[in-house]
Amino acid sequence: MAQILIIDDHDAMREGLELLLRRRGHRTLAAESGARGLEFLEEHGADLVITDLKMAHMDGIEVLRLVRERSPETEVLVMTAYGTIEKAVEAMKLGAADFLTKPFSSEEFAVKVERLVREREERERLRRENRSLRVENTYLREGLGEDKPPRYGEIIGESTQMESVFRWIDRVSRSDSTVMIYGESGTGKELVARAIHASSPRCTGPFIRVNCGALSDGLLDSELFGHEKGAFTGAERRRRGRFELADGGTLFLDEIATVAPATQIRLLRVLQERELERVGGEETIPVDVRIIAATNQPPEELLGGNGFREDLFYRLHVVPLTLPPLRDRLEDIPVLTRHFVSKLRDRTCSPVREVADGVFDVLRTYGWPGNVRELENVLERALVLADGERLETTDLPVLEPRRENGSNGASGPELTRDGMDLNQVVEGMEERLLREALRQSDGVKAEAARLLGLKPSALYYKLEKYGIDA
Repeated sequence: MAQILIIDDHDAMREGLELLLRRRGHRTLAAESGARGLEFLEEHGADLVITDLKMAHMDGIEVLRLVRERSPETEVLVMTAYGTIEKAVEAMKLGAADFLTKPFSSEEFAVKVERLVREREERERLRRENRSLRVENTYLREGLGEDKPPRYGEIIGESTQMESVFRWIDRVSRSDSTVMIYGESGTGKELVARAIHASSPRCTGPFIRVNCGALSDGLLDSELFGHEKGAFTGAERRRRGRFELADGGTLFLDEIATVAPATQIRLLRVLQERELERVGGEETIPVDVRIIAATNQPPEELLGGNGFREDLFYRLHVVPLTLPPLRDRLEDIPVLTRHFVSKLRDRTCSPVREVADGVFDVLRTYGWPGNVRELENVLERALVLADGERLETTDLPVLEPRRENGSNGASGPELTRDGMDLNQVVEGMEERLLREALRQSDGVKAEAARLLGLKPSALYYKLEKYGIDA
């Protein structure tokens, strides 16, 4: 539910839109002139302003300018007749979120409004998250008590390697330079990107993440750069891409090594010119975005003839950071273990309140090919199986120790333990992936199926199998 202000000097139009919005659960204010609408905005505030473009005394362009000046967080949707499209384009350049051409259907109007409301809610969520991170970062700089682990945002560690990472983030966050983060899967590349953004001058802007490896080539183009209505089959309306949504903030491109050559060329242009064109469009749109990219491939492999453009590499590889794998900072095992036990015990309904010293010894003997993410999963499984207030070594799954010849244990843990066979472990991993996909897709089953590479029918079968309520 949003608070929406409608400004239109046509009584029937104003009253009809107000009725439609109220039926969809929104709170509404209605004004017959721009001046009156601005008074309502000052007195009551609004999440979204819908204004007609052509009005007596004060037109929609002036309303837009004053709304952006007085209430920058409020979105503006401009309504315009067909003959004044040029004015609508001008409104978009001045900061309007979108425009509607009259005449329009009630369904088209409702779709535009709901999309703008959802996008605003997402930006607000990101701002709240960023504010929380900034508080934690300030707390870090002022010093932590003995009961608090050393951290930067959501990153935890007390090893010399992580102290270096914290100092690096602190320096890099003050600039606006492009950042490239290297590291094995599970080392926390996204957490570093979020920490950089939260400590930067762009912290009040959006942080937008794109997993390049999870999208097909054509879909990634649309996701990054947006598309115009009719640009391809199924493009029923214009859509702003992640670059536009991240304007004024940070765009995190995860798994950048998977981007197709054609998309690499478009990315290169945005990095060079700071402007883009939507798929199927001709309008050039300026964007003010800081780029942070990440990959699990080291720099030499990225340039090793796997199709990644050298010119794009050097555009991204401005301020590089390589995150250490967990096997190279085993002294962080105790502080990470205590953190995950505290974080996960409510979710797992575990009685565990402390960790036996022997647990740390066992965990330090393993190579952790999945890094911190794998440690979290192992501890979650142990908490589910533990039945006392203290986590013991017997609660852990069997982990294959590192070999003395230098192997880091990349073969992974043994998938058996007393009372559990391979099928049980595989099914447990499958259930966690299903739940994670539903979490990332906000419960939208079709999107969860796409993330997992499943047909919707296969997803429904698995949800029913594990008794998961989306």
